[in-house]
Amino acid sequence: MKVLVLNTGSSSIKYQLFLSDNWHVLAHGMLARIGETESELKFNWTDASGASQSRHAQLSIPTHQAGLDLLIADLREHELLTDVNELAAIGHRVVHGGAYFNRPVVIDDAVIAAIEQMVALAPLHNPGHLVGIRVAQHLFPTVPAVAVFDTAFHQTMLPIAYRYAIPEFLYTEHQIRRYGFHGTSHHYVAKCAALMLGKPLAQCNLITLHLGNGASACAIQGGQCIDTSMGLTPLEGLVMGTRSGDLDPAVVIYLMKNIGLDATAVDQMLNRQSGLLGICGVNDMREIESRAAAGDAQAELAIGMTTHRLKKYIGAYYAELEQVDALVFTGGIGENATGIRHRTCAGLENLGIILDDAANTARELNGARCISTAASPVQVLVIPTNEELEIAQQALAAVSINV
Repeated sequence: MKVLVLNTGSSSIKYQLFLSDNWHVLAHGMLARIGETESELKFNWTDASGASQSRHAQLSIPTHQAGLDLLIADLREHELLTDVNELAAIGHRVVHGGAYFNRPVVIDDAVIAAIEQMVALAPLHNPGHLVGIRVAQHLFPTVPAVAVFDTAFHQTMLPIAYRYAIPEFLYTEHQIRRYGFHGTSHHYVAKCAALMLGKPLAQCNLITLHLGNGASACAIQGGQCIDTSMGLTPLEGLVMGTRSGDLDPAVVIYLMKNIGLDATAVDQMLNRQSGLLGICGVNDMREIESRAAAGDAQAELAIGMTTHRLKKYIGAYYAELEQVDALVFTGGIGENATGIRHRTCAGLENLGIILDDAANTARELNGARCISTAASPVQVLVIPTNEELEIAQQALAAVSINV
């Protein structure tokens, strides 16, 4: 059987098709700029001989349904999905499930209604997810659809971790609390870390760092999230590509009262114009590291602020966990930026985090690996994330439970 994973945005569809027997990726790609004058299609697949093939086209994709129609046509043309009955499930990534969902669920009208209620908390994401869900239901009416939520893994947090110190009615009437994001990634790498440690996940205490253009930290105790850095929205926490991360709330008041920015302008500034981009003008860590090595003071500041914030969260989560088995780096920056890993771990030896510089910088190493010394009480692991695979596996498991 096969599992299709869809990540639908307001003007895009990212997808992967898996063979569930061995979780081999049969096809993957994206449809971008849906509804614009010129849209983009990227389709990558494995042919009958096992060779990788790709197609890239500029064309008109007026709607999400037209986009999925193109995807289905490509899959059928290359005999990757000749019959929809080959699909055991469709897994939909949904950014915000609020407090409603602590696990993946088979989608019905009640689930759709709950996702709609979360639109106010995720206005840039949930509306696009709903479009994708409804279009897929129309095109695949007999295939079970499963919602896999970025927030679900974090719903094991206790109130002391997820509540804000604000008036009670804001929580009870408006659901203002910490939800956390990147949960699918944190859960995936936590399971991989447990395998590498040779222990059941339920016996592992981990600090996981998902570092990409968006970035978050997670404290995992006995396999369950007890704290995470992102909050009501993905803006809180670490320094990110274009997001400020942690900020004195009075900064927002100051911007509105003294500079005259309205709520939309403040939102745009803190989410789109801040972080690494705001500090040094670019948000590509590879370019920032190159500029810092050449003596660029602003690039050096951006790196210093990033790793300073990471150390603060590692220290805080170490205190919460009391004992840590592994520190895990994942995401594009976490997996590839050796300098960020080095500077993040430097000075943490008293916490039992001792990096092996040769292993950290070894170019011949890839995939999941340990980059701490043999004497390090806390293992430092680099684990490539695979959120699509996690969504596919969770979707199939949810369908199997309901059979």
